[in-house]
Amino acid sequence: MRPIHILFILIIDLLWAFNIVAIKEAVLAMPPLLAVALRYFVVFAVCASSVRIVPGRMRLLLLTGLVTGALQFGLGGYSYQVTTNLSALAIAGQLGVPLSLLLAILIDGERIAWRRTLGIVLAIAGVMLLVFDPRIVDERLGILLTFGASLCWAAGNLMFKRLTGIPIFNIYGWQAIVSIPFLLAASWFFEPGGIAGLRDVPLPAFGWIVYSAVGASLIGHAGMSWLVQRYPVTLITPFTLPTPLLAVVFATLVYGTPVTPMMWVGGALTLLGVAIITLRTAKKAVEPEAQ
Repeated sequence: MRPIHILFILIIDLLWAFNIVAIKEAVLAMPPLLAVALRYFVVFAVCASSVRIVPGRMRLLLLTGLVTGALQFGLGGYSYQVTTNLSALAIAGQLGVPLSLLLAILIDGERIAWRRTLGIVLAIAGVMLLVFDPRIVDERLGILLTFGASLCWAAGNLMFKRLTGIPIFNIYGWQAIVSIPFLLAASWFFEPGGIAGLRDVPLPAFGWIVYSAVGASLIGHAGMSWLVQRYPVTLITPFTLPTPLLAVVFATLVYGTPVTPMMWVGGALTLLGVAIITLRTAKKAVEPEAQ
C-alpha cells in the first residue's frame, strides 16, 4: 500500500473518532433530532448533484436511507444528549460489528466458525460489563440508545450489500432526502420550540454539524469506499481498528470523562471481540477471490 493511502486511512480514523466530540457539542447547543436534520441538509447540499433514480431499487434505497439515516442518527443523537461519559458510548458503539454478523446469520444464513463466535461473545460481554458498572449506572439509557443505533447500523449493512453498484453519493443523497422530513416532523413533535430557537444557537454549533456531515460521513465513508476498491479488504480493515480507542482518548481529553477499571476490562473485551470478527470476516471475504 502506498504511504499516502496509509496516511489517508489514519486521517479517516481521526475524523471518525473526533466525531464523538462534534456530535456532543452539537446536541449541547440544540435538540438532537434537529441537529441530525441539519446534518442531513449539509449532506444533501453536497450530494444533490449525484442523486439519480435507480429503477427497481428505489424502495430498498429509501428504506436503507430511513434506517441508516433518521433512525440510526436520531437514536445516536439522543444517546449523546443524555450521556456524560462519552467513553462508555465509544465502547458500546462497537456492538454494531457483532450485531451485523448476527443479523447476517439470521437473515442471510451465513455460517461462522468458532473464532467469530468467540468474537461475538467477547464483544457483547464487554458491553454488558459497562451496563453493570456502578460508577456509570446513570449512563444506562445512553448505552441502550446506542444499542438501538448500532442495531440500525447493523441492519443497514445488510441493506447496503443489496445496493452494490449504486454510487455512494447517490445513496447518501437519498438518505438525506428521506431523513430530513422525518427528522423535522419528529423534532416538531418531540422538541417543541427547537426550530424557533435556532436563531439563538451559537455559530460554532453549526460548524460541528458541518464537520460531522462532511468530515466524518462523506470524506470518511466515501474515502474508505474508494480505498476498498483499490486494495484487498484484509489490508484495509486492520487500519480502522484504532478508531474506538482514539474516540475514548478524545472523550477523556476534551471532557475529562473517567475510565473506570470495569470500563477498561469491558472495553478490552469488546475491542478484542470486534478485532476478531473484523479480521476473520475480512479474510473470509477474500478467500473466494483467491480460489
